[in-house]
Amino acid sequence: MMEAIRYEVVVVGGGPGGLAAAQGARLAGAASVLVLERENRLGGILNQCVHDGFGLVRYREALTGPEYAQRAREEARSAGADLMTGAMVTGLTRDRTLTAVTRRGLLTCQAGAVVLATGCRERTRGAIAIPGTRPAGVYTAGTAQNLMNTKNLLVGRRVVVLGSGDIGLIMARRMTLEGAKVLCVAEQRPAPGGLARNVRQCLDDFGIPLLLRCTVTEIVGRGRLEGVVLCQVDEQGRLCPGTERRVDCDTLLLSVGLIPENEVGAQAGIALDPVTNGAVTDPFLQTSVPGIFACGNSRRVMDLADFVTVQGQAAGANAARFVRGEPLAPMPPETANAMAKGLPQPGVTTCILCPKGADYARQEAVDPRRVLTTTLKGADGRLIPVKTSGGVPRDRLLSCMETLRHCILPAASLSVGQTALQDPFGLGVDVVVTMDY
Repeated sequence: MMEAIRYEVVVVGGGPGGLAAAQGARLAGAASVLVLERENRLGGILNQCVHDGFGLVRYREALTGPEYAQRAREEARSAGADLMTGAMVTGLTRDRTLTAVTRRGLLTCQAGAVVLATGCRERTRGAIAIPGTRPAGVYTAGTAQNLMNTKNLLVGRRVVVLGSGDIGLIMARRMTLEGAKVLCVAEQRPAPGGLARNVRQCLDDFGIPLLLRCTVTEIVGRGRLEGVVLCQVDEQGRLCPGTERRVDCDTLLLSVGLIPENEVGAQAGIALDPVTNGAVTDPFLQTSVPGIFACGNSRRVMDLADFVTVQGQAAGANAARFVRGEPLAPMPPETANAMAKGLPQPGVTTCILCPKGADYARQEAVDPRRVLTTTLKGADGRLIPVKTSGGVPRDRLLSCMETLRHCILPAASLSVGQTALQDPFGLGVDVVVTMDY
């Protein structure tokens, strides 16, 4: 059975950019807005990002990924957008007709304007051509994150991370907190690819070595990964013979870049950047096909979800203006910003737009504390992300995690922000849920 519907604005993708686009379109006057999301839960990749650090720009507070996703969902719903999950868009034409497979069957939708908020995907081992066998134990960092944070599966015990992008740094910390030994993070470039804040809190806090101008040249093992061969590279990125050394490990995590996801837009003939695969847009976020807009990571991989949100709102608002024949507005300049990267400097407090300001700097100097984030099983078996209500001493992170491994959430239903465990460490810090339970 085929269902046919019509909306003024249709958004493809229900991550932070798509939800913001839906909100932006409604606030700009679109009478009807639909979001089509292929997963069963809105929020995109944020749902598996249980760490904090989101929302520092937009909300002036540090949120976990699930908390940021919940706010985005609530804002889109409050604006009056229709949100459909379990809807895989399989076709898009130049006249803005979409085809999707949904729980109810095949859906066709005629849109006055379309916003592509399809996000990005990870580069894999094949994209960087690492020689060797194909054993178990080689994962992209995002895949390992999904397995750990949504399925409670520890993917390995002795880990090497290739690539120092933010997700690789965050997974180095996450694996360490869950009891694995992260042997090193190898980075081919002369400086890390992630935020300085993440270098400090994910590597320095746990003594994880960062090996710059170093890469993996071979994978060793057959049934299961047994080790990798590391080699130094020169300033031109060429291997330095004689610097090879083997590191025994059972897991290799790849954090080697992201690629904008634009298969849907390509069907409509939108122009794509041949280098990045990002959608080419004008200053109004409109693609080469009139009435089809793009935002966020489908256009260009961005550092922060906050910037994705701002750009999504702008794209949605322009989609609504296009439908009504009104002049379009240029995208906000702040969406072109990039956060400071590189190594933390000795004696310098690394903090990115921290709402605590000078208080944070003093705390970091004399008694560094971290908000601890993880997942706990509920009484019904579900895996629920949680965080501490305040910072715990940096040198107590591992012991606090050990305490939490023996905890189960109570059977009672809890909403985001409610206390799940009261002062389990004896530090005057509670554990609160970051997703409705």
